[in-house]
Amino acid sequence: MEEPASFVEGPASTVSRARVPGSSVSGWLHSLPVTAAGAEGAPESGSGTRSTPSGVTVSEVDDVAEVDAGLVEAFARLVPQLSSSAPPPGHDHLCRIVASDASILFVARDASGRIVGSLTLAVFSVPTGLLSWIEDVVVDEAARGSGAGEALVRAALARAQDAGAKSVDLTSRPSREAANRLYQRLGFEARSTNVYRWTVQLT
Repeated sequence: MEEPASFVEGPASTVSRARVPGSSVSGWLHSLPVTAAGAEGAPESGSGTRSTPSGVTVSEVDDVAEVDAGLVEAFARLVPQLSSSAPPPGHDHLCRIVASDASILFVARDASGRIVGSLTLAVFSVPTGLLSWIEDVVVDEAARGSGAGEALVRAALARAQDAGAKSVDLTSRPSREAANRLYQRLGFEARSTNVYRWTVQLT
């Protein structure tokens, strides 16, 4: 599903990496000005709850510790905006994500507590070190331009640093212009590499 100015990230061909340069990252993350997704270079004033061009305010981003009916409903609403082929995760699927040591599920909430965006951070060990990937970034259409995408990515980068990851990778389609501007502003650099996929043929 193409949403030209949205923060909707699934499979893509451009790979970007943000290096985690040790103890200085925490201060760097929290000192960055928060900007609306569609208003590059236009910092919003203050911190905490942010007013938005869409009329939605993003009040908090947190990692999910428990699956409830509200979370299931949120993903039933968000996943169709992320993928036209993947079904929304049910209660059991979300429980597996939350219970996994390798994945951290972040959600952004508006002032009423309603979930308006999500991001999944995968953290895993390989022989060359601890790596992280950002996957399935999606912001509800009604909240795009709210800064929710940036708040989610900031939270993921901070958690990757705390876990000891040496870098954070993600993929983003070139057509996602607003998302690509955000990632570059937050320190991600495009990598010269190929992305391959082998699709499992279900029988």
